[in-house]
Amino acid sequence: MTAPAPAPVVSTTALRRSAVRRVPPAVVISFALVAFVLLWSVVPGLFTSHDPAVGVPADKFLGPSGAHWFGTDHLGRDLFARVVHGSASSVSSALIAVAIAVLVGGLIGLVAGFVGGWTDTVLARLVDVFLAIPEFLLAVIVVSSLGFETTNAAIATGVSAVGIFARVMRSEVLKTGRAVFVEAAYLQGGSRWHILTRHVLPNASRSVLTLAVLQFGYSILIIASLAFLGYGDPPPASDWGLLISVGKDYPLAPWLIYAPALVMIATVLSVNRISRWLRKTD
Repeated sequence: MTAPAPAPVVSTTALRRSAVRRVPPAVVISFALVAFVLLWSVVPGLFTSHDPAVGVPADKFLGPSGAHWFGTDHLGRDLFARVVHGSASSVSSALIAVAIAVLVGGLIGLVAGFVGGWTDTVLARLVDVFLAIPEFLLAVIVVSSLGFETTNAAIATGVSAVGIFARVMRSEVLKTGRAVFVEAAYLQGGSRWHILTRHVLPNASRSVLTLAVLQFGYSILIIASLAFLGYGDPPPASDWGLLISVGKDYPLAPWLIYAPALVMIATVLSVNRISRWLRKTD
């Protein structure tokens, strides 16, 4: 009787490449939406010729049309231009927040998990303090101390997320440190610095990078919420949260709320969808 042929061995790299080739349509659309928003923030002049700060009083409260895609506001300013130009502040602020959270939180978690001992205990208790305070409340406290500006709101948002990134990084470092290939590297005489930079950090950072993508969308929401409450740049700035805050005062012109809100929701949902896809392909 002939023995069955062994099943072909497929490498992890091949599986990842295959998963990348089978990108779901929803993820493709999400990437396209995020790319558009990023282009808005970098080169807004390519998408609109209207000045976001100058309006025509005779054109105030015009509904969405071919001339004004998102309508106009109470000063006759083109709302589409304000949303496009406001994306620069919203996106850059979210990137600042994510950078702070990844660098500070990741460093704390890396040191705590790799060094261990009393260092891990002290840093873990510090992280517990950060996690005990709700993120939005901590962001309000920080921005109140720094001053009411969008940049300060971004710093506050980043500080509020430090605890989450520190906890995830510490967990990944501890898990990677118990891996067989790390123990083999120690037995072969590898230094702690070599093991940290060549084995622990590259493997532990994968989950952190996926979390960073998710945090980018969450940071947009927090910064917009702070701007809505008046903790961001004052008018005539066009942050998405500020546009919604101003638009709520004019109930007869609902597009003043719907347009920036829908753009923000579509951006955040797209970022979340990309993050979920990255987590599955990791």
